[in-house]
Amino acid sequence: MVALANIQRRLTMQSIEIGSNTTAIRSLDWDRDRFDIEFGLQNGTTYNSFLIKGEKIALVDTSHEKFRQTYLELLRGLINPDQLDYLIISHTEPDHSGLVKDVLTLAPQVTVVGSKVAIQFLENWVHTPFKKHIVKNGDHLDLGAGHVLEFVIAPNLHWPDTIFTYDAHTQILYTCDAFGMHYCDDHTFDEDLDLIEEDYQYYYDCLMGPNARSVLSALKRMNELPAIATIATGHGPLLHYNVTELVERYRRWSQEQAKAETTVAVFYMSDYGFSDRLSQAIAHGITKTGVAVEMMDLRSAEAQEVKELVSIASGLVIGTPPIPGAMPAAGYAYTTPAQTALNTILAATNPKQFVGIFESGGQDSESVYPLISKFRDLGTYPAFPPILVKETPTEATYQLCEEAGTDLGQWLSRERSIKQIKALDNNLEKALGRLSSGLYILTTCHGELRSAMVASWVAQASFKPLGLTVAVAKDRAIESMLHVGDRFILNILEEGNSQSLMKHFLKRFPPGADRFEGVRTYLGTNRCPILVDTLAYMECEVSRRVECGDHWLIYSTVSVGRISKPDASPAVHHRQVGNHY
Repeated sequence: MVALANIQRRLTMQSIEIGSNTTAIRSLDWDRDRFDIEFGLQNGTTYNSFLIKGEKIALVDTSHEKFRQTYLELLRGLINPDQLDYLIISHTEPDHSGLVKDVLTLAPQVTVVGSKVAIQFLENWVHTPFKKHIVKNGDHLDLGAGHVLEFVIAPNLHWPDTIFTYDAHTQILYTCDAFGMHYCDDHTFDEDLDLIEEDYQYYYDCLMGPNARSVLSALKRMNELPAIATIATGHGPLLHYNVTELVERYRRWSQEQAKAETTVAVFYMSDYGFSDRLSQAIAHGITKTGVAVEMMDLRSAEAQEVKELVSIASGLVIGTPPIPGAMPAAGYAYTTPAQTALNTILAATNPKQFVGIFESGGQDSESVYPLISKFRDLGTYPAFPPILVKETPTEATYQLCEEAGTDLGQWLSRERSIKQIKALDNNLEKALGRLSSGLYILTTCHGELRSAMVASWVAQASFKPLGLTVAVAKDRAIESMLHVGDRFILNILEEGNSQSLMKHFLKRFPPGADRFEGVRTYLGTNRCPILVDTLAYMECEVSRRVECGDHWLIYSTVSVGRISKPDASPAVHHRQVGNHY
């Protein structure tokens, strides 16, 4: 194994043999705390690429441009660039193809291998001629010395141009984003499942869950391959010790998503503005409510696919396309593929659907308001206020998008929620309601973001270390800010003096709203807001999350606490029934 590091060892390189004449080149990004869409990273991330040496040599993917110098130095140490025959592009997202231009400069003789959509994207990006080889599902590429590569088309995982590459000689399947996780560690493989499984599921929830039907299609095609000993992912450790278990989790989670009674179609453009990242944030918010999401790239979508998706969707979310060079006086005579797809959406929309519009963020993005008028004329309902993006999105922008998606999902699933409330036996629900609890306001922060919620399912959980648990519903907006390593403050409400705070924090906030407006606060040592008008508070750090049906049980250690009113009593909550708050 070879390792190269910069002076601070925060960006490092690792190369290691993972099979016969097969090398993993791993770019370790230790300090990255946010990845494109709204969710934060607790353990950094990695960008993985791979060298396969037969009689011919293939490089599978490249790396992020921040690793340009160290990556290219390591690559030159492994091979003479003049000997590189193929560059296989699993998909064209910049974190995997950020150094394609550099590799083509080093090895102009190389043939770029990818799906038709990937090659089209690269031609528009590189702007110089290169040798290309478009592959379809089931195509083979013989490198010699036993390395015969088979390609699996796996669109929308999570870009429309994704392919998997399988080498029967080593039984390695190269999957780019699928089955990956944002986790940075010197260990190349998944030896410790307990250590990585939360990051694995979190990654699925954010990136793959909104494409559950596409995941199931890819899994079906994977079943046609011979034995898979290793899954060489694009992010995080490679899967080797727990392949069967982790693939089965993808299957189970995707089947659950696909069975959802309600679906929202999210239309975006993967190579335009911030469309893909904003749409992922909205989609993640929707899936937290148990509503399924189908994402579709307007750049590559076929008209029939668009029609079919619109026809099954209860809600539509659309990122605005670029403005045509000349807008005809008659109105929206769209000419580009994306704008033609938008015409198809308008034609297929029905009056019972909810529609949300967001700006993609490009300088030439179409205004949201003419589109809103078009959908309003069709009789549709607004899903959320239009999201306007004039500058580079911030953490607050992505949080607003997630909250908008969650609001839409909650609205669409309201009838299901009512049915669940009525589902329990009357005696059982009354018995559950006799479990008393305290009343608390949980406040948290992440960078410039702040959020809060009323909590009642709170209990001390350990003495050494001092620890407590808080149950948080999966569809809470604050849930994405309560992962391992995140900090929060538990504010304990006072008996007889809790109504004003309860009333404030129980109201429904619009997406992106400041939940602390008009509330007196000061900062704790962990930088989270402490509410002035409370009985006591404790500063906590999330140590573990346990999935409990429709809630997460958040176990946290307690480091600091203070009582402001020693003689006062804490507020206590009693419910009449136990199957809703």
